Amino acid sequence: MDPLGVASEIVDVSTIKPWSEIRPRDLPDSSNFGNQEKIHQTSPFPFDQEINKKIALWAGDICSLRIQVIVHSTNEALSDRSPLNDRLLRIAGPQLKEDLHLNVKTCRTGEARMTKGYNLPARYVIHTVGPKFNVKYQTAAESALFSCYFKVLQLVKEHNLGTVGLCVINSLRRNYPPHEGAHIALRTVRRFLEKYGGAVDLVVFAVEDVDVGIYELLMPLYYPRSKEEEEYALYYLPKDIGGENGEAYIPERQMRIVERPFQALEHVEESVDLAAELQSSVCIGKTSFAKMQGDVDRQRTVIHKNSFSSGSLSSEVQRKTKYERLLRKARNEDLRSISNLGCLYHSGEDRYGRPVVVFIGQRFKANQVDLNKAVMYLILTLDSIVQKDYVVVYFHTQTTHENNPSLQILKDVYSILEYKYKKNLRAFYMVHPTFWSRVMCWWFTTFTASSIKNKIQLLGGIEYLYYLIPPDQLDIPPFILDYDFKVNGVRYCQPASMPSA
Repeated sequence: MDPLGVASEIVDVSTIKPWSEIRPRDLPDSSNFGNQEKIHQTSPFPFDQEINKKIALWAGDICSLRIQVIVHSTNEALSDRSPLNDRLLRIAGPQLKEDLHLNVKTCRTGEARMTKGYNLPARYVIHTVGPKFNVKYQTAAESALFSCYFKVLQLVKEHNLGTVGLCVINSLRRNYPPHEGAHIALRTVRRFLEKYGGAVDLVVFAVEDVDVGIYELLMPLYYPRSKEEEEYALYYLPKDIGGENGEAYIPERQMRIVERPFQALEHVEESVDLAAELQSSVCIGKTSFAKMQGDVDRQRTVIHKNSFSSGSLSSEVQRKTKYERLLRKARNEDLRSISNLGCLYHSGEDRYGRPVVVFIGQRFKANQVDLNKAVMYLILTLDSIVQKDYVVVYFHTQTTHENNPSLQILKDVYSILEYKYKKNLRAFYMVHPTFWSRVMCWWFTTFTASSIKNKIQLLGGIEYLYYLIPPDQLDIPPFILDYDFKVNGVRYCQPASMPSA
């Protein structure tokens, strides 16, 4: 980033290490996966050293990359107001604004347009518009996001642009779950390189702190650097890996066409009364065409609603009973020892008017506090807040092992909390995450708390938090501000306009 208008230091793409030169992290042996079953029996994305030489993961400001082309995620009117967009237009100069206004004018969602880079270190800029995400139209959003990445790569190939800096096109401001967006980006680029690798020298995934942890965890699944990582991916790659180009693939939407539609019918005598047969559904109903299903997304919703079994209902009743018992006890318990820690409190509202709950990890000594009282204080503090939409900000700043409760304790607490805690949680922001906190967060939300996985965002600095929550609505301890200043410098700014809800 460029603090207070200071120009970013230009980074030449030749100085960025390709993925093939980044040492794989130590992984558990497959024998330690316990009873966990493989999701894939053979690798959909096998170890390929040549492909790994053509990609790189780089955390930084894409506007500072000296490269042939960079990607710019904007809106349909090419007038998006975000810190990245403002930086790009300011550095590129008025010529880019004029080019967009007079020549490009608009860009539809899922499309891509190319302009010169003008004063940017990059020679060209490809502008694309990512989709808004709504769970009711999930398939449409996935298809549009795939289209963005694919159209960008097509332009790169058509114009013989060997190196491309690829930003994260899916946007938090458009409610797109970052994990899901990263899967689409990684698999689309992988499939493209498998087909057209000779036309591309290097694809740089240029990510900012919000997404770097996600890409660090997911890239080995699509770009394994060893046979061990390839084996590891068999357990953790999602079942849905897209179609042949990485596009959203739903078998139910595939129309099965046979050469002779009525061939599968039993023998039809020559004297059959066709008029009578056409009035019935017997003959036509046996063809593949007639078996096409209705709206798949609607079916998903119906199936999801009907999947709440009697066993789940019984568990939820037990959870509610235990929760209410703890809440009653908390109202009569002396919880000042937990309250005085100052680790959990309500702190204002975010830009959508939702209450913000702050948790300071460094102030919570997991091995020194009474965990039963801590749970009761949590419930007593949050019970009224979680009746409606809310957000949580967790500061992982300067925490040590003594601040981190075990995974079992987290599971126990999560199992106690009522459904409203998960349902009404709009976002969980972890500020200043470490590598291991990212790993633990991914592990916990994958195997225990999958319902909130897409709500968790990892923020490398307070500047990103201020973009989501006004500074006057946050009560942040001085030691966190001091730490952030040392790590990130003074880079705080108010966005020119608030994102739409």
